[in-house]
Amino acid sequence: MSKRAELSTGEALVGLLEAYGVDTIFGIPGVHNVEMYRALPRSKIRHVLVRHEQGAGFMADGYARATGKPGVCFTITGPGLTNILTPMGQAWSDSSNVLVISSALDIRDSAQGRGRLHEMIDQRGAAATVTSLHMRAYTPKDVRDAIARAFANFASQRPRPAYLEIPLDLLKEPAGDGWEARGLPAVASPSQRQIDEAIRKLDGAGKPVIVLGGGALHAGAAALAIAEKIKAPIITTTAGKGAVPADHPLCLGYVMGREGAWTMLAESDAILCAGSELSETDFWNDDVVIGRNLIRIDIDPSVMSRPHAPEIAILGDARQALEAIAAGVQEKAGEAKASFDLGEPDQLRATLAKVLEVIRAELPEDTVICSDMTQIAYAANEIFPVSRPRTWLHPVGFGTLGFALPAGIGAKFGVGGRPVAVMIGDYGLQYTINELGTAAEHGLPLVILMWNNDALGQIRDDMVNKGIQPNAVTLKNPDFQMLAKAYGCRAEKPGNLKALAEAIRGALVAEGPTLIEMTPRMVNG
Repeated sequence: MSKRAELSTGEALVGLLEAYGVDTIFGIPGVHNVEMYRALPRSKIRHVLVRHEQGAGFMADGYARATGKPGVCFTITGPGLTNILTPMGQAWSDSSNVLVISSALDIRDSAQGRGRLHEMIDQRGAAATVTSLHMRAYTPKDVRDAIARAFANFASQRPRPAYLEIPLDLLKEPAGDGWEARGLPAVASPSQRQIDEAIRKLDGAGKPVIVLGGGALHAGAAALAIAEKIKAPIITTTAGKGAVPADHPLCLGYVMGREGAWTMLAESDAILCAGSELSETDFWNDDVVIGRNLIRIDIDPSVMSRPHAPEIAILGDARQALEAIAAGVQEKAGEAKASFDLGEPDQLRATLAKVLEVIRAELPEDTVICSDMTQIAYAANEIFPVSRPRTWLHPVGFGTLGFALPAGIGAKFGVGGRPVAVMIGDYGLQYTINELGTAAEHGLPLVILMWNNDALGQIRDDMVNKGIQPNAVTLKNPDFQMLAKAYGCRAEKPGNLKALAEAIRGALVAEGPTLIEMTPRMVNG
């Protein structure tokens, strides 16, 4: 075989990603994207072979949320992209930096409808619906520029997924020169004039409230400094859990779905909101609109006035803005303490609270917990205390089932020796259960906490509450114990809460993943 004189574009792509700090890529090699894989054995980048492109996307999302660094995926033309669109939508709605790089048909055959393998008429158009950047390369320079644009966005703008497609013929072309990482911009600094306005507003307030979203996870210390000075309670969104310690006397946690929180915000004369869209999935009530006394801090100008119109709109990094405000606000007299009454729990919430209490007691505080769309996670959003940022990862906006397991795998690759747990339901697990194979292959000591009620429990309860006769909400589940073991995982089915605690302790020190099957009967066992 003759020696190849020059790197191909596909080979140079891998080196460029490494230059931008990428250490892990999630993906599946296929006949269309093999040129992307040519240089991987020579690079320092770790490739994680997933069982489905949906798993790759969720893993990259979990990696990004847990580490704060972009998660990267390789996929193939056509079905590879359509399979990963759901995770891209989740990353879009929850503000997560995920880069999806896909092959595409040769330039000469693109969008021609000639019956080529994996053909789509407008592959980029499909990706455009769930990305901030959707790019197609025609030359090696286009690839270099597209990667630079993606990482510039990741460094300076609201976290969102980016997409790049590279035609098959371009992947094989000689790369040429210029494959170096470029300098990256920083997030915009806030206006001092608006900071001063916010300080005056807060100094004059009698009932201030602070709201922290996922965009303020890195700004918790500054938010607490403000709260302690002006004696303001702190509410978080689900994405903002962990921005401040849950046991701080001013932290109310996630209570935004409660009428009491809506009343608190309506009666406040100064609401300082940092890093949140204040969306329907924060309030679970699209009739809640904050129309006055709102100070918004965000790096995305498009969310500044929809639908909650700010009195003061501060465009810039949440930490910079909050630190500047903390330095200027006046200390107020009074006790730094807040309270919120969640009311008397119903039977289901009381049951789940007992389970969650055991889980919290056994998992170290720095455990990254990836949760799914399931009843136990909905309860946990409100009552499960989280005291560190980037340790509660929940699929809020897009709300897709099957997120938690692959997200937990991606998070584990990102955080290394720190523990990672998955909180998922019996139905949601079956969306991405094939990724147990990925976890087992790599010997990841994941603590997989599955709530098994043999039903679509939340949908069943919603039907009852709306006067609909429950239907299509029960299912015949597999034997999860046998299924987990077939993948090479450990499996436990505790009969009581004491046994649950023992199972979690064992899973934390295991040499691979452990599926812990929890049932309502366990609580009374």
